[in-house]
Formats: sequence, structure tokens, C-alpha cells
Amino acid sequence: MPLYRLEEPSPALTAPVVVAAFDGWIDAAGAASSAADQLARGSDLLATFEDDVLFDYRSRRPTLDVVDGTLTRLVWPTLEVHRRGASGRDLLVLHGAEPDFRWKELANDILELCLRLGVVEWVSLGAIPAAVPHTRPVPVMATASAEGALHEAETKGPPGLLRVPSAGLSAMEVVVSGSGIPAVGFYAQVPHYVGGPYAAATLALLQHLSRHLRIELPLDALSDDAMTQRERLDAAVAGDDDVRAILLQLESASQEELPSGDDLAAEIERYLRNEGPGTIPPS
Repeated sequence: MPLYRLEEPSPALTAPVVVAAFDGWIDAAGAASSAADQLARGSDLLATFEDDVLFDYRSRRPTLDVVDGTLTRLVWPTLEVHRRGASGRDLLVLHGAEPDFRWKELANDILELCLRLGVVEWVSLGAIPAAVPHTRPVPVMATASAEGALHEAETKGPPGLLRVPSAGLSAMEVVVSGSGIPAVGFYAQVPHYVGGPYAAATLALLQHLSRHLRIELPLDALSDDAMTQRERLDAAVAGDDDVRAILLQLESASQEELPSGDDLAAEIERYLRNEGPGTIPPS
């Protein structure tokens, strides 16, 4: 039995594209999962997965609501596919918690689902911590399963070898793209001193997705959130001499080129060790 269940046995889809993002790993500031959640909001549930066999509830515990001393509601981690129309085609948003178990089996089942639904492309969304300033446009690194998968204005990177622990999302993408379905990925670089959600990175991911698929997405509200957070970050930096000095260094070092694989790997390792400057909440 597959690990998924279709809510619509035979959906009629137009040029369907999977847009995938999991929370947790490769989701700095929750930017990628926020982008996927925004895409899925108000859309139709297309497929669910066997959560009980995919998640370790002791490491990813369900959220419990206690109201006036009464246990009232449990919210369990889930993995779902939502269907959303955009500019005459279908987006299949694969999103939720990164699974703990059965990655290989799940990847094969997701591939089966993609073939069953006639998926024509896979797009991964992610976010990584990086030594970049919040005062510059969010850099977005792109990956592609084959030459020609990216458009001319999209730059594939980083150059050289980047060896890091894999995300579950990447394990799924490798299996899907290995079947011949073209796959690309967009990974926003989030300032390592920002704590909490970072709307600018979520916005950058959705803008790249919109341009890549040539679709229209409603992003005005997210643009307003990003501007508000920018103003709060500016105010926080202005009140801290140490952080302001770091920001000036990052601005001086910022370039159009993508960082090398070694630089990115070192930044991720530093992030995991909780070294470097303290974080500044964006709100």
C-alpha cells in the first residue's frame, strides 16, 4: 500500500507542477514552509500521507491546546498536497513537516504520485542561513536537475562542491528528477542574525517561483510585511553598536556572485553550533 491517499481519485489537471517545501532542515526562518503554506492557503486538499508511520512524535510532538484546565485539541504534524490554480495551470503544493522515517519508500511513492498525476516539473523551495545583510535584496541560489531547466536570468549555483547533510526534501527531489521529471530548486539566503520569521525571504522565493513558472501570485500583503520587518530590523541595528559594525562588514563584503560551496558549508556549520552574533527578532 502506498503511503499516500488521493482525495480526488482522478483529478483533471493542467500542466501540473509540484512545489515542495518541508519545515525544519533547509528552512531558515521558516521562509520556505511559509511560502508553501501561503500557496496552499484556501486551496483544495488533494492528497494526504500516513503520518503515523512517517513521524516520530517524541521528537516532533503534536501541539496540545489546554483551555481552562481541559485538554481540548491536538494538532498533529502532517504532510499534504494541496491543489491551487495559477494563471491557467495547477500548482500541487507538497508541504508540511519533514518526515522522520521511511524516506526511500516515501520518495518512491511521491514519484508514483507525480507520474499518476502527469506532473511536468518539480520545484523545491528552501532557505539557508548566510552571511548576508538584511539591507540588500535577498540572494536566492538556484539548482537544476539538467541544463536548460532554469531560465536565462536564473543562475545555477553554488560553484564547486557543496557537501552538507541532506534534507528529506532533497531526497524526494533526487528520486523524482531521476525519473526524467525536470526539477529546480530555489534557496533563499537568510541573514544569520535574524531570529524568527523573515518575510523578505518568503517573498523572494515566491517571486522567483512566479517568474520561473510565469504565473501571477498575490504578493502585496507579503511585500508590506517585508517592509515592516525591514524597518524594525533597521531600528534594532541602530540601537546596537556591535551588530551595526557586523552589518557594515556584511554590506562591504556583499557581491552579486554566489558564495562558494565551502563558504556556504562553513556558514551552515556555524549556524548549527549557534556561534557568531546573537539573533535579532524581526518583530
